[in-house]
Amino acid sequence: MATTHQSKKTENKAIRYKSDRKSDHINLAIQSQTPVMELDNRFYYEPMISGFPRNDLEVISFAGKKMKVPIWVSSMTGGHALSGIINRNLAMACNEFGMGMGLGSCRMLLGDDTFFNDFNVRSIIGDDHPLFANLGIAQIEEMVWNKQTDPLRRLIDRLKADGLIIHVNPLQEWVQPEGNTIRYPPVETIEKLLETIDFKLIVKEVGQGFGPRSIRRLMQLPLAAIEFGAFGGTNFSKIENSRTSAYQKQQYQPFVNIGVTAEEMVDLINDMVIAGEKFNCNQLIISGGIRDYLDGFYLTQKSVIPAIYAQASVFLKYSRGDYSELQQFVKNQIEGYKMAKSYLTLKVPKLTKQISLRS
Repeated sequence: MATTHQSKKTENKAIRYKSDRKSDHINLAIQSQTPVMELDNRFYYEPMISGFPRNDLEVISFAGKKMKVPIWVSSMTGGHALSGIINRNLAMACNEFGMGMGLGSCRMLLGDDTFFNDFNVRSIIGDDHPLFANLGIAQIEEMVWNKQTDPLRRLIDRLKADGLIIHVNPLQEWVQPEGNTIRYPPVETIEKLLETIDFKLIVKEVGQGFGPRSIRRLMQLPLAAIEFGAFGGTNFSKIENSRTSAYQKQQYQPFVNIGVTAEEMVDLINDMVIAGEKFNCNQLIISGGIRDYLDGFYLTQKSVIPAIYAQASVFLKYSRGDYSELQQFVKNQIEGYKMAKSYLTLKVPKLTKQISLRS
Protein backbone atom coordinates (compact mmCIF):
# COMPACT_ATOMS: atom_id res chain seq x y z
CA MET A 1 0.00 0.00 0.00
CA ALA A 2 2.85 2.37 0.90
CA THR A 3 4.54 1.56 -2.37
CA THR A 4 1.37 2.39 -4.30
CA HIS A 5 1.03 5.66 -2.37
CA GLN A 6 4.67 6.60 -3.07
CA SER A 7 4.26 5.74 -6.75
CA LYS A 8 1.19 7.97 -6.90
CA LYS A 9 3.11 10.87 -5.28
CA THR A 10 5.93 10.48 -7.79
CA GLU A 11 3.45 10.39 -10.67
CA ASN A 12 1.68 13.53 -9.42
CA LYS A 13 5.00 15.31 -8.97
CA ALA A 14 5.98 14.46 -12.57
CA ILE A 15 2.64 15.75 -13.86
CA ARG A 16 3.07 19.02 -11.91
CA TYR A 17 6.61 19.39 -13.27
CA LYS A 18 5.44 18.92 -16.85
CA SER A 19 2.59 21.35 -16.27
CA ASP A 20 4.93 23.95 -14.77
CA ARG A 21 7.39 23.53 -17.64
CA LYS A 22 4.64 23.97 -20.23
CA SER A 23 3.38 27.02 -18.35
CA ASP A 24 6.94 28.42 -18.44
CA HIS A 25 7.03 27.84 -22.18
CA ILE A 26 3.82 29.79 -22.67
CA ASN A 27 4.94 32.67 -20.46
CA LEU A 28 8.46 32.87 -21.91
CA ALA A 29 7.68 32.27 -25.59
CA ILE A 30 6.96 35.90 -26.36
CA GLN A 31 10.07 37.05 -24.47
CA SER A 32 12.28 34.53 -26.26
CA GLN A 33 11.99 35.71 -29.84
CA THR A 34 15.40 35.95 -31.55
CA PRO A 35 15.69 38.93 -33.92
CA VAL A 36 17.81 38.15 -36.98
CA MET A 37 20.08 41.07 -36.10
CA GLU A 38 21.18 39.12 -33.00
CA LEU A 39 22.29 36.09 -35.03
CA ASP A 40 25.90 35.04 -34.50
CA ASN A 41 26.72 34.88 -38.19
CA ARG A 42 30.06 33.09 -37.79
CA PHE A 43 28.58 29.59 -37.58
CA TYR A 44 26.29 27.03 -39.14
CA TYR A 45 24.36 25.05 -36.54
CA GLU A 46 24.38 21.34 -37.39
CA PRO A 47 22.01 19.46 -35.03
CA MET A 48 21.93 16.26 -37.09
CA ILE A 49 25.54 15.13 -36.95
CA SER A 50 26.51 14.74 -33.26
CA GLY A 51 25.26 13.16 -30.08
CA PHE A 52 25.36 14.88 -26.72
CA PRO A 53 28.86 16.32 -26.22
CA ARG A 54 30.10 14.20 -23.31
CA ASN A 55 33.42 13.05 -24.75
CA ASP A 56 36.73 14.57 -23.74
CA LEU A 57 38.50 16.85 -26.19
CA GLU A 58 41.63 15.71 -27.99
CA VAL A 59 44.85 15.99 -26.00
CA ILE A 60 46.95 18.90 -27.30
CA SER A 61 50.74 18.79 -27.49
CA PHE A 62 52.19 22.15 -26.46
CA ALA A 63 55.87 22.92 -25.87
CA GLY A 64 56.61 19.32 -25.00
CA LYS A 65 53.75 19.06 -22.51
CA LYS A 66 50.11 17.99 -22.78
CA MET A 67 46.92 20.04 -22.50
CA LYS A 68 43.48 18.46 -22.20
CA VAL A 69 41.67 21.58 -23.37
CA PRO A 70 42.72 24.36 -25.80
CA ILE A 71 42.66 27.06 -23.10
CA TRP A 72 45.66 29.05 -21.87
CA VAL A 73 45.72 31.19 -18.73
CA SER A 74 47.36 34.37 -19.99
CA SER A 75 50.02 36.16 -17.95
CA MET A 76 48.58 38.35 -15.20
CA THR A 77 49.98 39.19 -11.81
CA GLY A 78 52.52 38.97 -8.99
CA GLY A 79 53.86 41.08 -6.16
CA HIS A 80 50.79 42.34 -4.32
CA ALA A 81 48.45 41.09 -1.59
CA LEU A 82 46.15 39.01 -3.82
CA SER A 83 48.78 37.66 -6.23
CA GLY A 84 49.52 34.49 -4.31
CA ILE A 85 45.82 33.58 -4.03
CA ILE A 86 45.20 34.34 -7.71
CA ASN A 87 48.16 32.37 -9.02
CA ARG A 88 47.51 29.39 -6.75
CA ASN A 89 43.85 29.25 -7.80
CA LEU A 90 44.80 29.49 -11.46
CA ALA A 91 47.42 26.76 -11.07
CA MET A 92 44.86 24.51 -9.36
CA ALA A 93 42.47 25.01 -12.28
CA CYS A 94 45.22 24.24 -14.79
CA ASN A 95 45.99 21.03 -12.92
CA GLU A 96 42.35 19.96 -12.64
CA PHE A 97 41.31 20.74 -16.20
CA GLY A 98 44.56 20.33 -18.13
CA MET A 99 45.20 23.95 -19.15
CA GLY A 100 48.51 25.79 -19.66
CA MET A 101 49.61 28.92 -17.81
CA GLY A 102 51.82 31.94 -18.28
CA LEU A 103 52.97 33.67 -15.12
CA GLY A 104 52.80 37.43 -14.67
CA SER A 105 55.97 39.48 -15.07
CA CYS A 106 58.74 37.87 -13.00
CA ARG A 107 60.96 40.96 -13.10
CA MET A 108 60.85 41.40 -9.33
CA LEU A 109 62.32 37.92 -8.85
CA LEU A 110 65.57 38.78 -10.62
CA GLY A 111 67.04 40.43 -7.52
CA ASP A 112 64.64 39.79 -4.64
CA ASP A 113 62.89 36.70 -3.26
CA THR A 114 60.23 38.59 -1.29
CA PHE A 115 57.42 37.60 -3.68
CA PHE A 116 58.87 34.30 -4.92
CA ASN A 117 56.03 32.23 -3.50
CA ASP A 118 53.50 34.27 -5.50
CA PHE A 119 54.99 32.67 -8.62
CA ASN A 120 56.14 29.31 -7.28
CA VAL A 121 53.23 27.17 -8.49
CA ARG A 122 54.84 24.20 -10.25
CA SER A 123 53.94 21.84 -7.41
CA ILE A 124 50.30 22.97 -7.79
CA ILE A 125 49.96 22.93 -11.56
CA GLY A 126 51.80 19.59 -11.79
CA ASP A 127 54.64 18.41 -13.98
CA ASP A 128 52.45 17.45 -16.96
CA HIS A 129 51.06 20.89 -17.80
CA PRO A 130 52.94 23.78 -19.45
CA LEU A 131 54.07 26.63 -17.22
CA PHE A 132 56.04 29.62 -18.53
CA ALA A 133 57.86 32.42 -16.72
CA ASN A 134 57.52 35.96 -18.09
CA LEU A 135 59.74 39.04 -18.56
CA GLY A 136 59.45 42.25 -20.56
CA ILE A 137 61.50 43.04 -23.66
CA ALA A 138 63.17 45.96 -21.85
CA GLN A 139 64.73 43.60 -19.30
CA ILE A 140 65.63 41.07 -21.99
CA GLU A 141 67.28 43.80 -24.08
CA GLU A 142 69.46 44.88 -21.17
CA MET A 143 70.58 41.31 -20.49
CA VAL A 144 71.17 40.35 -24.12
CA TRP A 145 73.15 43.38 -25.20
CA ASN A 146 75.22 43.27 -22.00
CA LYS A 147 75.76 39.52 -22.55
CA GLN A 148 74.38 38.70 -19.12
CA THR A 149 71.58 36.19 -19.75
CA ASP A 150 72.47 33.68 -17.01
CA PRO A 151 69.73 35.09 -14.70
CA LEU A 152 67.14 33.87 -17.22
CA ARG A 153 68.28 30.27 -16.88
CA ARG A 154 68.32 30.56 -13.09
CA LEU A 155 64.80 32.06 -13.08
CA ILE A 156 63.40 29.22 -15.17
CA ASP A 157 65.17 26.58 -13.08
CA ARG A 158 63.96 28.04 -9.79
CA LEU A 159 60.35 28.20 -10.99
CA LYS A 160 60.66 24.80 -12.72
CA ALA A 161 59.15 26.51 -15.77
CA ASP A 162 59.10 25.06 -19.27
CA GLY A 163 60.38 28.26 -20.81
CA LEU A 164 60.00 32.02 -20.95
CA ILE A 165 57.38 34.40 -22.30
CA ILE A 166 58.74 37.75 -23.51
CA HIS A 167 56.11 40.44 -23.49
CA VAL A 168 56.89 43.01 -26.17
CA ASN A 169 55.39 46.31 -25.05
CA PRO A 170 57.13 49.36 -26.55
CA LEU A 171 53.96 51.46 -26.58
CA GLN A 172 53.22 50.63 -22.95
CA GLU A 173 56.77 51.54 -21.96
CA TRP A 174 56.57 54.81 -23.91
CA VAL A 175 53.31 55.87 -22.25
CA GLN A 176 54.16 54.58 -18.75
CA PRO A 177 55.43 57.36 -16.44
CA GLU A 178 58.18 55.02 -15.15
CA GLY A 179 58.66 53.29 -18.50
CA ASN A 180 61.94 51.97 -19.92
CA THR A 181 63.49 53.05 -23.20
CA ILE A 182 63.67 50.24 -25.75
CA ARG A 183 66.70 51.06 -27.87
CA TYR A 184 66.82 48.18 -30.35
CA PRO A 185 64.16 46.55 -32.53
CA PRO A 186 62.74 43.80 -30.27
CA VAL A 187 63.03 41.17 -32.99
CA GLU A 188 66.80 41.72 -33.14
CA THR A 189 67.09 41.29 -29.37
CA ILE A 190 65.03 38.08 -29.53
CA GLU A 191 67.14 36.73 -32.41
CA LYS A 192 70.31 37.30 -30.38
CA LEU A 193 68.74 35.66 -27.33
CA LEU A 194 67.79 32.58 -29.34
CA GLU A 195 71.45 32.10 -30.26
CA THR A 196 72.41 31.55 -26.62
CA ILE A 197 69.53 29.81 -24.82
CA ASP A 198 68.45 26.20 -24.49
CA PHE A 199 64.88 26.78 -23.27
CA LYS A 200 61.60 27.41 -25.07
CA LEU A 201 60.45 30.93 -25.89
CA ILE A 202 57.01 32.48 -26.39
CA VAL A 203 56.59 36.09 -27.56
CA LYS A 204 53.44 38.10 -26.84
CA GLU A 205 52.05 41.63 -27.06
CA VAL A 206 50.08 43.32 -24.30
CA GLY A 207 46.97 44.79 -25.89
CA GLN A 208 47.86 46.15 -29.33
CA GLY A 209 48.62 42.92 -31.21
CA PHE A 210 51.10 42.54 -34.10
CA GLY A 211 50.92 43.89 -37.65
CA PRO A 212 51.95 41.83 -40.72
CA ARG A 213 55.64 42.76 -40.78
CA SER A 214 56.05 41.92 -37.10
CA ILE A 215 54.08 38.68 -37.50
CA ARG A 216 56.22 37.56 -40.42
CA ARG A 217 59.49 38.16 -38.56
CA LEU A 218 58.25 36.36 -35.46
CA MET A 219 56.86 33.38 -37.39
CA GLN A 220 60.26 32.90 -39.01
CA LEU A 221 61.87 32.37 -35.57
CA PRO A 222 62.02 28.97 -33.81
CA LEU A 223 59.56 30.01 -31.11
CA ALA A 224 57.41 27.64 -29.08
CA ALA A 225 54.45 29.94 -29.81
CA ILE A 226 53.31 33.48 -30.49
CA GLU A 227 50.65 34.90 -28.19
CA PHE A 228 48.64 37.64 -29.86
CA GLY A 229 47.77 40.01 -26.99
CA ALA A 230 45.56 41.59 -29.62
CA PHE A 231 43.54 44.79 -29.56
CA GLY A 232 40.14 44.32 -27.95
CA GLY A 233 41.12 42.89 -24.58
CA THR A 234 43.04 44.27 -21.63
CA ASN A 235 45.21 47.08 -23.02
CA PHE A 236 48.24 47.91 -20.89
CA SER A 237 49.02 51.07 -22.84
CA LYS A 238 45.56 52.29 -21.93
CA ILE A 239 46.16 51.32 -18.29
CA GLU A 240 49.40 53.31 -18.21
CA ASN A 241 47.85 56.27 -19.99
CA SER A 242 45.22 56.48 -17.25
CA ARG A 243 48.07 56.96 -14.75
CA THR A 244 49.64 59.96 -16.49
CA SER A 245 48.90 63.68 -16.29
CA ALA A 246 45.83 65.15 -17.98
CA TYR A 247 48.06 66.64 -20.70
CA GLN A 248 49.74 63.31 -21.46
CA LYS A 249 46.41 61.46 -21.48
CA GLN A 250 45.23 63.77 -24.23
CA GLN A 251 48.53 63.45 -26.07
CA TYR A 252 48.68 59.63 -26.14
CA GLN A 253 44.99 58.71 -26.36
CA PRO A 254 44.89 58.52 -30.21
CA PHE A 255 47.82 56.07 -30.19
CA VAL A 256 46.30 53.93 -27.44
CA ASN A 257 43.44 53.19 -29.85
CA ILE A 258 45.81 51.74 -32.47
CA GLY A 259 46.10 47.98 -32.81
CA VAL A 260 45.30 44.74 -34.62
CA THR A 261 42.45 42.45 -33.56
CA ALA A 262 42.79 38.72 -32.98
CA GLU A 263 40.72 37.86 -36.04
CA GLU A 264 42.79 40.21 -38.20
CA MET A 265 45.94 38.47 -36.99
CA VAL A 266 44.51 35.02 -37.74
CA ASP A 267 43.60 36.21 -41.24
CA LEU A 268 47.06 37.71 -41.81
CA ILE A 269 48.81 34.49 -40.80
CA ASN A 270 46.41 32.35 -42.83
CA ASP A 271 47.09 34.48 -45.91
CA MET A 272 50.84 34.09 -45.45
CA VAL A 273 50.58 30.32 -45.09
CA ILE A 274 48.23 29.96 -48.05
CA ALA A 275 50.65 32.06 -50.11
CA GLY A 276 53.32 29.44 -49.41
CA GLU A 277 55.46 31.25 -46.84
CA LYS A 278 57.54 28.89 -44.67
CA PHE A 279 57.69 29.39 -40.91
CA ASN A 280 59.63 27.97 -37.98
CA CYS A 281 56.95 28.74 -35.40
CA ASN A 282 53.90 26.52 -35.70
CA GLN A 283 51.81 27.24 -32.62
CA LEU A 284 49.55 30.21 -31.82
CA ILE A 285 48.00 31.40 -28.57
CA ILE A 286 45.08 33.56 -29.67
CA SER A 287 44.37 36.24 -27.07
CA GLY A 288 42.99 39.75 -26.88
CA GLY A 289 39.24 40.34 -26.84
CA ILE A 290 38.30 36.66 -26.39
CA ARG A 291 35.00 37.06 -24.56
CA ASP A 292 33.96 33.42 -24.26
CA TYR A 293 34.29 29.87 -25.59
CA LEU A 294 32.54 30.74 -28.87
CA ASP A 295 35.19 33.38 -29.67
CA GLY A 296 37.87 30.86 -28.74
CA PHE A 297 36.32 28.09 -30.82
CA TYR A 298 35.79 30.34 -33.83
CA LEU A 299 39.34 31.67 -33.98
CA THR A 300 41.14 28.40 -33.20
CA GLN A 301 39.08 26.62 -35.85
CA LYS A 302 39.65 29.39 -38.36
CA SER A 303 43.44 29.28 -37.94
CA VAL A 304 45.34 27.06 -40.38
CA ILE A 305 48.15 26.82 -37.83
CA PRO A 306 47.53 24.84 -34.61
CA ALA A 307 46.09 27.26 -32.08
CA ILE A 308 44.77 27.48 -28.56
CA TYR A 309 43.07 30.50 -27.04
CA ALA A 310 43.85 32.55 -23.95
CA GLN A 311 42.01 34.82 -21.55
CA ALA A 312 43.29 37.02 -18.74
CA SER A 313 40.81 39.49 -17.24
CA VAL A 314 37.95 37.01 -16.94
CA PHE A 315 40.23 34.51 -15.16
CA LEU A 316 41.34 37.34 -12.89
CA LYS A 317 37.70 38.06 -12.06
CA TYR A 318 37.02 34.52 -10.83
CA SER A 319 40.37 33.70 -9.22
CA ARG A 320 40.49 36.31 -6.44
CA GLY A 321 38.34 34.45 -3.94
CA ASP A 322 37.19 30.92 -3.28
CA TYR A 323 38.49 28.35 -5.77
CA SER A 324 34.99 26.97 -6.37
CA GLU A 325 34.01 30.10 -8.31
CA LEU A 326 36.93 29.70 -10.70
CA GLN A 327 36.32 25.96 -10.90
CA GLN A 328 32.69 26.46 -11.98
CA PHE A 329 33.67 29.13 -14.51
CA VAL A 330 36.23 26.85 -16.16
CA LYS A 331 33.76 23.94 -16.21
CA ASN A 332 31.26 26.15 -18.02
CA GLN A 333 33.86 27.28 -20.56
CA ILE A 334 34.91 23.72 -21.35
CA GLU A 335 31.32 22.50 -21.64
CA GLY A 336 30.54 25.39 -23.99
CA TYR A 337 33.59 24.61 -26.13
CA LYS A 338 32.53 20.94 -26.35
CA MET A 339 29.04 21.98 -27.43
CA ALA A 340 30.50 24.26 -30.10
CA LYS A 341 32.80 21.50 -31.37
CA SER A 342 29.87 19.08 -31.53
CA TYR A 343 27.25 21.24 -33.22
CA LEU A 344 28.89 24.17 -35.00
CA THR A 345 30.84 24.58 -38.22
CA LEU A 346 32.37 27.78 -39.53
CA LYS A 347 30.65 29.66 -42.33
CA VAL A 348 34.08 30.75 -43.49
CA PRO A 349 35.58 27.60 -45.07
CA LYS A 350 38.69 26.33 -43.34
CA LEU A 351 41.71 25.43 -45.46
CA THR A 352 41.83 21.63 -45.60
CA LYS A 353 44.97 20.78 -47.54
CA GLN A 354 48.13 19.95 -45.61
CA ILE A 355 50.63 22.78 -45.52
CA SER A 356 54.26 22.48 -44.46
CA LEU A 357 54.86 25.33 -42.01
CA ARG A 358 58.53 24.86 -41.27
CA SER A 359 61.21 26.31 -43.52
